[in-house]
Amino acid sequence: MGFAHRIIPPGWLLLALLGGAALHRWLPLLQLWHAPWTLLGVAPLAAGLLLAAAGVGAFRSAGTTVIPFAPSSALVTSGVYRLTRNPMYLGLTLILAGSAWLCGSLGAFLPVPFLVWILQGGYIRAEERFLEQSFGADYVRYRSTVRRWL
Repeated sequence: MGFAHRIIPPGWLLLALLGGAALHRWLPLLQLWHAPWTLLGVAPLAAGLLLAAAGVGAFRSAGTTVIPFAPSSALVTSGVYRLTRNPMYLGLTLILAGSAWLCGSLGAFLPVPFLVWILQGGYIRAEERFLEQSFGADYVRYRSTVRRWL
């Protein structure tokens, strides 16, 4: 999965959003629900934005970088990181899922598992190895108590 890190995660989100919109428009497959039910997509979309922003804010407060594969200067385990080890990636996934819900078609949801696959295989696993090498037992303890996604 070495190709994934050539594009930063928000770039993958943008590609997935564009793909979901294109599939909704030109290959909707099946309309799962219609307005006003599509408006329920605002909830995961907003939650994703807040979660990703909280993750970025926690990194900035700790003085460490949000750039994947750049050396981390701190192991962030407080705030939103007590709930999930990957709030920024979970946030991106919720943004995509909420956007797909707003469309209401099966086609719009097709990019969601691909985004998760790219984030998991292209970023998360490598970052976990890096964090274990950098922070040792502290990271292993953290990893054993906080789930990767939720």
